[in-house]
Amino acid sequence: MNTQLAGTGALLRLALRRDRVMAPVWILVVAMLVLSLPGSLESVYGTAAERERLLATMTANGSLRALYGPVFGDSIGALTAWRGGVFAGLLAGVMSLVIVVRHTREEEESGRQELLSAAMVGRRAPLTAALLAALTANAAAALLVTAGLAGRGAAGALALGLGIGATGMLFAALAAIAAQLTESARLAKGLTGAFIGAAFVLRAAGDAGAPDGGSALTWISPLGWLEHVRAFAAERWWVLALFAAASAAQLVAAYALAARRDVGMSFLPARPGPARGRLGSAGALAWRLQRGALLGWSLGFLAAGVVFGGMTDGATELVGDNARTREIIERMGGQAGQAGQGVLADAFLATMAGMLAMVAALYIVSAVLRLSAEESGQRAEPLLANAVGRLRWAGGHLAVAFGGSALILLLAGLGLGIGHGEDIGGAVAATLGQLPAVWVIGALAALLHGAVPRFAVAAWAVAGAALALGWVGPALNLPQAVLDLSPFAHLPKLPGGQDPSWAPFVALTALAAALLAAALTALRRRDLAA
Repeated sequence: MNTQLAGTGALLRLALRRDRVMAPVWILVVAMLVLSLPGSLESVYGTAAERERLLATMTANGSLRALYGPVFGDSIGALTAWRGGVFAGLLAGVMSLVIVVRHTREEEESGRQELLSAAMVGRRAPLTAALLAALTANAAAALLVTAGLAGRGAAGALALGLGIGATGMLFAALAAIAAQLTESARLAKGLTGAFIGAAFVLRAAGDAGAPDGGSALTWISPLGWLEHVRAFAAERWWVLALFAAASAAQLVAAYALAARRDVGMSFLPARPGPARGRLGSAGALAWRLQRGALLGWSLGFLAAGVVFGGMTDGATELVGDNARTREIIERMGGQAGQAGQGVLADAFLATMAGMLAMVAALYIVSAVLRLSAEESGQRAEPLLANAVGRLRWAGGHLAVAFGGSALILLLAGLGLGIGHGEDIGGAVAATLGQLPAVWVIGALAALLHGAVPRFAVAAWAVAGAALALGWVGPALNLPQAVLDLSPFAHLPKLPGGQDPSWAPFVALTALAAALLAAALTALRRRDLAA
C-alpha cells in the first residue's frame, strides 16, 4: 500500500461520521430541488402549445435566459433540466466546497490534523479522504436525481444526474486547491465561493446574449457545461469529458501543492502587521474580521437586485394568461386572488424580495457563526483574558451580523428599484420588510452557539429549511401550516396595494430580541469550547 495514502479509509469513515447529519441534508436539498419540479411544471405547461409558447418566449427574453439558461426541448424532462439543472449544480458545488474545506483546512486550523499526522497517516490521506467524502455526497445526489427522473426518460435522467454530480466534483477539486493556497478555512471557502459565483455570472452573461447557449462565455463556465449536457434533449455525453478533464487537472495541482507545504502552512500567508487603522474595541476587531465578507455580500445583493428588477416585465410577459404560473407567483408574492399586470409585477417583485431575504439568512448565519470559529480556533480566549467581557466580544460580532443583514437587504431593494425603473422606495420597503425574519434566524444561530456550541452548525439547517420552504413550497402547493414553519411566512409581502399590519414585524423583532438575550445569557454561563 502506498504510505502516502495510509489511513485514508479511517479518515474517510471519520469524515462520513462527522457529516452524518449535514451531508444528507445537503444531498436531499440538491435532489429535491430537481425532483420537485416535474409535477409543478406539468401542471403549468401541460399542453404542447403552452410549452411551445414558453420556448418562443425564452428565446426572445434575454433576462430570463440569464437566470435559467436556454430551453433545449419541450418535454417535461427538458423543462426540468432547464429550470433546476444550473441551480442544482450550483448547490452541489457549495456542498462540495463545504465538505472538502471542512476536512482539510478546518482540521489544520483547529490543530487536529497535526495530532492525526503524528500517527500512521500518510501525507496525502487527509486530502484524499476529504475528496472521497465529497465524491460520496455527489454520487448520492446524482443517484437520487437519476432514480427520481428515470420515468421521464432513462438517458436524460442519467445525463442530468451525472452532470450535477460532475459539477459538484469539479468545484470540490477547486476547493482542494484553495485549501492549499489559503491559511484559513474562511478564506478557502471565500475563494472557492467567488469562483462559483464567477461561473454563474459568466454563464448568465453568455446565455443572455445567445438564445442557443453558444456564447464563448457560456462555454468558459462549468455551469454552462452542465446546461450543454442537454439532458432530455439529444444528450451530449461528450460534455461530461470536459468535467473529467478539468477535475483531473485540478486534482493534480491540489496534490502537487499539498506535497510542497507543511501542515498548517499555506502558499498565501496573511500579511504581517501592524494592522492599519484603529482596533480600540472588540467591535472594531469584529468589523475588521468581517468587513471583507460583508463587502462581497453587499455587492452581490446589489447586482442581484438589479438583475431581478430588470426581469420583472419579462416575467409578467412569460406568465401571460397561464393561470397556474400566475397562482404560484401570486401565492409567493402574497397577492393571490387579485388581477392585473401591475399587481402581477408587484407580486413578482415581492417574490424576489422574499427570495433575496431568504438568501440573506445565509449571510447572517455565517456572520454569527464567526463567533464559533473564533472560539474553536482558540483566538477568543486570549482576547477574553484581557479587559474584554464576553458580552462585548460577542456583541461586536452580532452587531456586524445584524447590521450587515440590514445593509445587504437595503442594497438589494435599491437594486430591485433601479432594475425595474419604478418606485425605488417601495422596492426598498419590500426587502427591509423581510428583515425581522432574517433576524429571527440569526438569533437562533446565536442561541445555538451560546447554549449548545457543539451543534451551532445546525443553524445552517434552519436557514436552509426556510429557503427550501420559500423556494419550492408554493410551487408544490404545500399546506399553509407547513409554510408557516418559516418566519418569512408570517410577514406581509410588499409591495402591495394594502397597508400592512405592523403586528408581525413587531412580534418577530421581539422574538429575535428574546432569543438574543437568551443566547447572551447562555454564553456568559458556559465554559469556552476547548
